[in-house]
Amino acid sequence: MQDIIYRWDPTARGGADQPDTAAEALAILLKGNRDFARTLDPSQAVGGPPRIIYFDPSEVGLAAQPGCAPEQRPWAIVLGCADARAPIEIIFEQGCNELFVVRVAGNVLGNECLGSIDYAAEHFRDSVRLILVLGHSRCGAVAAAVEAFLHPANYLSMASTHPIRGVIDGIMVAVRAAAQALEERWGFTVSKHPNYRGALLEAAVPLNAALTAATVDAECRKGVGHGLEVYYGVYDLVTRLVMVPSADAELAGEISAVSHPPHGADEFSCLALSFAGNSAVRALLE
Repeated sequence: MQDIIYRWDPTARGGADQPDTAAEALAILLKGNRDFARTLDPSQAVGGPPRIIYFDPSEVGLAAQPGCAPEQRPWAIVLGCADARAPIEIIFEQGCNELFVVRVAGNVLGNECLGSIDYAAEHFRDSVRLILVLGHSRCGAVAAAVEAFLHPANYLSMASTHPIRGVIDGIMVAVRAAAQALEERWGFTVSKHPNYRGALLEAAVPLNAALTAATVDAECRKGVGHGLEVYYGVYDLVTRLVMVPSADAELAGEISAVSHPPHGADEFSCLALSFAGNSAVRALLE
């Protein structure tokens, strides 16, 4: 058993320090995620000392002046999935008023999501330092797109529901690209493998996040985000860690927590091949 203690001083209303650069903001996010994962690690919870987490009153919505609403000053924009198992602030151990979170099934970048990102980048340009697109393992929306790709007849049941069809269509490019990469990496008969569906899902999840991040990055160059640095990563529901599960990084022993999105078709294709050979895919196909 391990005690987790949250401490704050209600009289200290000075406001938490905010990161000055994208690198500092990213470091805060990744440290929070690693601390979160370690806190929930059963091997670390036996006989250990209490874990004390300090946070500023502004992180729970208290303004500098009693009776007033706090000024909104997020320092990162995060586009994540609506999956209930992937709560963004908890994953990164961040409090109220630190992250501007946009969540939608499959972290699909629709007009509403892009408009929300654009709003935050424009109105909080003095505080926002980066944009992160966060996918997660075993994503149900990506799984639905995989199912529609493998069994096109099943798509008909979704076609009459425009909102659901919009989510599936938004993910289908990543699924098809992942399928092509699996064929190139494992041969044309890979689709006959009994674990092909699972392998396709494992390759499509990070590729979907990377593709969305690339689209956000392209929009940033057109004015949305004003040149903010854009990253993507995948939250693993088992390890609770955010990472980029690419084969190239795994072989080099340098697994990244997040990465910049690919630029251009060649980089995207190379990334798809790398995801098609990551450890999760190999475990299913070898």
